[in-house]
Amino acid sequence: MTSSHLRFFPTACAALCLAAGLPAAEPAIIAKARALIGTEAALSAVTSVHYTGTLTTTDPADPGKKTSAPIDIIFQKPDQQRIQASGPRIIEITALDGYDGWQRQQETADPTKWQQTLLGPDQIKSLRANTLENLSFFRPAAGSGVKVEESGTASFDGIDCVKISYTHGPKIVFIRYFEKTTGRLVFTETAAGGTIRETGEIRVNGIKFPQSIVTTSKNAAGQLQRVTIDFDKVVVNEPFPATMFTPPALRGR
Repeated sequence: MTSSHLRFFPTACAALCLAAGLPAAEPAIIAKARALIGTEAALSAVTSVHYTGTLTTTDPADPGKKTSAPIDIIFQKPDQQRIQASGPRIIEITALDGYDGWQRQQETADPTKWQQTLLGPDQIKSLRANTLENLSFFRPAAGSGVKVEESGTASFDGIDCVKISYTHGPKIVFIRYFEKTTGRLVFTETAAGGTIRETGEIRVNGIKFPQSIVTTSKNAAGQLQRVTIDFDKVVVNEPFPATMFTPPALRGR
């Protein structure tokens, strides 16, 4: 085969793969990013992640005013999530169990006083995507339906980055900026215009987890909302019973 034929060989292969419906090759930066946070064996062995820490919310109307509450976050394969924020007056729980999602608010002083609602399809899709993102370590499992593609390069805070988009649906997209030379996650954007930044490091089972996560988004009034979660503990592969994710009012029926 001549050199002129070889020049077009990769393009022809790509076209054949697309025509046959085969998955596109994974962007090289993903393997580099995963290697930075843990070995393939360690990452593949994760079945659940349990975070405990403090949630701090900044008042959009007064950035100097902040409220804090203990927070407990659980992600468990395949599609289970539970987040509990315990305020001085109200405990709020949001949970996902497969294709079911619910939210419950109960009084801290009197758990018998509560309100509970089932989440709608869009909210459930968002929770499912969030759960998958937190357990896949940048590489969604085959058959998850997530479209992963490289979407160019960009400079962020003076750092040359590779942009990778993770599309779970028309309105659920995470765009991650990985440092080109190291694979370090620098920044994440969401389809809704929010941002996510991770800082610090907690190592568990040979895996690097962030010590803090800062998210920003705009509320209905267009004001910037800033939420910070500082973790004090991360536990990997702790088993959780199904009752942790089932709506309390439905248990025992």
